[in-house]
Amino acid sequence: MTDWNAVGIGAVLNAVLTIVLTIAFFPLFFLGPILGGFVATYIGSGEPREAALDGAFTGIIGGLIIGFLFLAGFGALSAIIGLIFAQIGLMAGAITLIVGIFITVLSMFMGGVLGAIGGLIGLEVREKGRESLETEF
Repeated sequence: MTDWNAVGIGAVLNAVLTIVLTIAFFPLFFLGPILGGFVATYIGSGEPREAALDGAFTGIIGGLIIGFLFLAGFGALSAIIGLIFAQIGLMAGAITLIVGIFITVLSMFMGGVLGAIGGLIGLEVREKGRESLETEF
């Protein structure tokens, strides 16, 4: 069964790392979903066969968070433009909504795939750690 606490932690980590790495150094943005899926599977108590699913959940939820933050930030900007220029503000609001939906869907898809990969990596690390503990004792 899916450990939703671990998925939530992984999703928040995914969103934060993706946003920070996109702003700081764009080519590394893909590490956010991978690390989110890794953490969710590594600290979670879910079944090993559900590792990819847990990682994908972190990517999808993290993508929703990123999309919401994108729409909230650019929504405020388009509102200010709308106050200054009535016609341009209407067009800016529509463009912001279309771009926001596109970025949200793209973030959810990419986050889901990369999160699943991170979940499988986290499962392997967790299982190798258990094997090494069993052989030591």
